[in-house]
Amino acid sequence: LLVHASPAPPEPCELDEESCSCNFSDPKPDWSSAFNCLGAADVELYGGGRSLEYLLKRVDTEADLGQFTDIIKSLSLKRLTVRAARIPSRILFGALRVLGISGLQELTLENLEVTGTAPPPLLEATGPDLNILNLRNVSWATRDAWLAELQQWLKPGLKVLSIAQAHSLNFSCEQVRVFPALSTLDLSDNPELGERGLISALCPLKFPTLQVLALRNAGMETPSGVCSALAAARVQLQGLDLRLRDAAGAPSCDWPSQLNSLNLSFTGLKQVPKGLPAKLSVLDLSYNRLDRNPSPDELPQVGNLSLKGNPFLDSESHSEKYNSGVVTAGAPSSQAVALSGTLALLLGDRLFV
Repeated sequence: LLVHASPAPPEPCELDEESCSCNFSDPKPDWSSAFNCLGAADVELYGGGRSLEYLLKRVDTEADLGQFTDIIKSLSLKRLTVRAARIPSRILFGALRVLGISGLQELTLENLEVTGTAPPPLLEATGPDLNILNLRNVSWATRDAWLAELQQWLKPGLKVLSIAQAHSLNFSCEQVRVFPALSTLDLSDNPELGERGLISALCPLKFPTLQVLALRNAGMETPSGVCSALAAARVQLQGLDLRLRDAAGAPSCDWPSQLNSLNLSFTGLKQVPKGLPAKLSVLDLSYNRLDRNPSPDELPQVGNLSLKGNPFLDSESHSEKYNSGVVTAGAPSSQAVALSGTLALLLGDRLFV
């Protein structure tokens, strides 16, 4: 709302009912076309990989928003996606300040480079009250301090945080504030993370309400290594979405005492890993490479067991009883394995009813 640009046809924005998409890859983008999205609930902005440094001369990131407050509050905006741009931190955090007045609930930043120094620290967050924040391939000039700086511009109600292809997950934990409402953390698609990196990423005592953790393609080696990392980070999970490099694992493992849902689907398992929790409400082993039905002594005491998609099952058999107390049920699709998979785990037993 603070950018003034000259109109230049054709319009790069397409509005479809409640969604609006803008492609600013043109050599001379018409930023004012974004006003076409004022009535949309779901907005996607594609920057075409260009740098927005030149906008610093045209944007007042500390301007008085008084005259715009009513307009911003009236926006239908609920979900915003920003892709492919080089953004100065002053513009990014200035935009978050504006969005703090809106009803934005979900923010996705993808393929971005955040440059320059951040504005001075804030005593209280003035940015949006997000439920969901998705970050994919976002680099920050401030390296290990980026999460703490971003957190200053978000209100404390964030419930779901997804960080993929991160350039740094070695957070400066002493600067990170507590996430008082965060229930789901997805660190999938960070292959260099590993168990040691997980300890650094899960800043102790900063995630007191964390219930579900996703670690797909995150360099986790064995069950025992994951257990050690979780214990060091002092998190008590209810659901874990995991992919292991060493499927056999090791029998010695101190799992979180409250863990009741474990998702090991789509992980290429040829056998049931050793050292699983002794008791689970939900165990998902679907779409692996198991060539036989696991025997009772290979499995924990489990309420709902999913084995769908393994070679030993007949293609026409979608469910069967196991030990009269275990149900073999369908698993989520491969597209739902990451964040949506962790949310499904959060439902616990209801997922399999």
